[in-house]
Amino acid sequence: MRVLLQRVTSAQVSVDGQIVGRIDPTAASGGHGLLALVGATHTDTEATARALADKTWRLRILDGERSAADLHAPILVVSQFTLYANTAKGRRPSWNAAAPGPIAEPLVDTFATTLRDLGATVETGHFGAHMQIQLTNDGPVTILLEG
Repeated sequence: MRVLLQRVTSAQVSVDGQIVGRIDPTAASGGHGLLALVGATHTDTEATARALADKTWRLRILDGERSAADLHAPILVVSQFTLYANTAKGRRPSWNAAAPGPIAEPLVDTFATTLRDLGATVETGHFGAHMQIQLTNDGPVTILLEG
C-alpha cells in the first residue's frame, strides 16, 4: 500500500461538480490538515491499511514537529490507483501492480475507518469515480509512505 501525504491548509474533492469531501483546518489544528492519496496493490492486507493509517495519524509533519493526532488535524482520504503506475518501459504506464477495485476499495475503507477509530476527522472521495481535487499544499510538504 502506498499513501502520498500532503500537508494542506485546505482540500476538497468533487465528483460531477459536487463536493463530496472537504477539510477546512481550524486554528485549533494550527490551520493544517492532511490529504492522503491511497493506493493498494495485490499483496496488501487490512493489517497493512491499519498500520499505514496509524502512521499517517502519528507522523510528525505538522508545525512544531507535531502530528495530526497532536493537533486533531482533519484528513481527506482519496483513493489513487495511479500510485502504482509502472513507467519503466515505453511511454504508456502499466497499472498491473494496482489492486483491482474489489480488493482495493475495502482496503481504502479500512484505512479511513482506522483513522476515524483513532480519533481523526476524516472526509473521503468516491472510490472509482473521476474526481477533481483542489488543495493548498503547505510548505510544500509531500511524503510517500509504503507498507
